Amino acid sequence: MRTRLSRLLPALAVFGALAAVPAFADTYMLSLVARGMIFALAATSLGFVLGQGGLVSFGHAAVMGIGAYAVGILMEEGTRDALLSFPAAMAAAGAFALVTGAISLRTRGVYFIMITLAFGQMAFFVAQSLSAYGGDDGLSLAARSTVAGQKWLKDPRIFHFTVLGLLVLTVLACRMLARAPFGRVLAAGRQNERRLRALGIDPYPYRLVAFVIAGAFAGLSGALYANLTEFVSPAYLSWHRSAEFIVMVVAGGATSVLGPVAGALGVVLVEEGLSHLTEHWRILFGPLLVLLVLGRGGLATLLGRRGDG
Repeated sequence: MRTRLSRLLPALAVFGALAAVPAFADTYMLSLVARGMIFALAATSLGFVLGQGGLVSFGHAAVMGIGAYAVGILMEEGTRDALLSFPAAMAAAGAFALVTGAISLRTRGVYFIMITLAFGQMAFFVAQSLSAYGGDDGLSLAARSTVAGQKWLKDPRIFHFTVLGLLVLTVLACRMLARAPFGRVLAAGRQNERRLRALGIDPYPYRLVAFVIAGAFAGLSGALYANLTEFVSPAYLSWHRSAEFIVMVVAGGATSVLGPVAGALGVVLVEEGLSHLTEHWRILFGPLLVLLVLGRGGLATLLGRRGDG
């Protein structure tokens, strides 16, 4: 009992601190923390396939961007309610992940990385070509999505707790999947695929399902990000953003469900803090990232969580 409570304390501390932010933060700080939580949601979904399945995807920003565009396009066509647009964003992102994953997951290693990068860039250029929805200039949203016809998400504090609640649900879902037999198969395939096949288990369908689940959650993060910025741009689908998510996952600790959350929040807040100190903040940020990676556990190690099972 005491061991289980000690494992829960880091998560309770992180989410408790996030829940307390609206009590003292101004609008700018709320927006910054909301951005960190949205990126944490995307990083958590990537961390699930990277940490459990060993799948380093350079197209994760594409599925997030597709979720953002789904909300923007639906709003442009007259559908503003989040109860419709958010599930549509998850479905569109999941469908893209299904199609691209069915092809890319037949490869491994650097080939998988390059194919996901190629699919991500294809989605990026398609978004640029959508002249009816802003093209290269992006698409401005008239307002944030409504919920059952109510403009609740317009309030920064309600939006903050909405993002926090969805982040917690995503973390719990990924943790449950990681501890379930489904997650054990993914982990076994990452550790020794030949042994798994010798037992008569084909890891491909498990990886594909995990890839689709991760894509759907990334689409949800894109829907939230579109509402936060009230803007959608092809830049959301850029491979640079995918690289940022990988940095967040590695910095936080890929083998811990809580790690990507800590990594995303840490990266966003440190970047913001260093950018106020100097315009050359990346020179300072680089060595910090190197130290975290060399720690072989990222921020999860500092939180006392090396793994989840």
